[in-house]
Amino acid sequence: MYEEEDGALAVKLARASIDNAVKGTPFPDIDVPEKFLEKSGTFVTLNTYPKHQLRGCIGYPEPYFPLREALINAAKGATNDPRFPRLREDELERIIVEVSLLTPPEPIKVRNPKDYLAKVKVGTHGLIVEQGGFKGLLLPQVPVEQGWDVETFLSHTCMKAGLFADAWLDPKTRIYSFTGDVFGEEKPRGKVTRKVLDGT
Repeated sequence: MYEEEDGALAVKLARASIDNAVKGTPFPDIDVPEKFLEKSGTFVTLNTYPKHQLRGCIGYPEPYFPLREALINAAKGATNDPRFPRLREDELERIIVEVSLLTPPEPIKVRNPKDYLAKVKVGTHGLIVEQGGFKGLLLPQVPVEQGWDVETFLSHTCMKAGLFADAWLDPKTRIYSFTGDVFGEEKPRGKVTRKVLDGT
């Protein structure tokens, strides 16, 4: 688990990368602890403020890169998420930055696909669904924010992958879970706090 100071540093790195990508400002020399040099999955999410509408979200579910590098690259990518127009300079003070620091995905092992309903925990798990060449991911905070139960979470992850909503019942579908520590700004460039994911 990452501590509050880690979350604040992760958001600081992401903000610096966003400013660099959008305004061309030099990237500051930011010291990081050893754990930020270890490979880790991460996502950077941009939401509008104060409406909290998604403005961009890019990341790496697998620990391919050192965390520092992954945060910087994901933040830069989030400014040009292909689902949205490129982030403009006049939007920088009207977005809040959120980072998700992830554990490596693990396959969920079940004998019967219906067992996923007992294995997946809303408020704890993020999900990856794979079948054939299709793949979709939803972060742990998504079902909490949307008020979904486990079955709805599974269905929406399948649809994110471009599959039918009930594809999680197909034995050929592989489902992975991961957890994450989520930190975000309370307001643009404001205090960074841990997001409590309560699935109850």
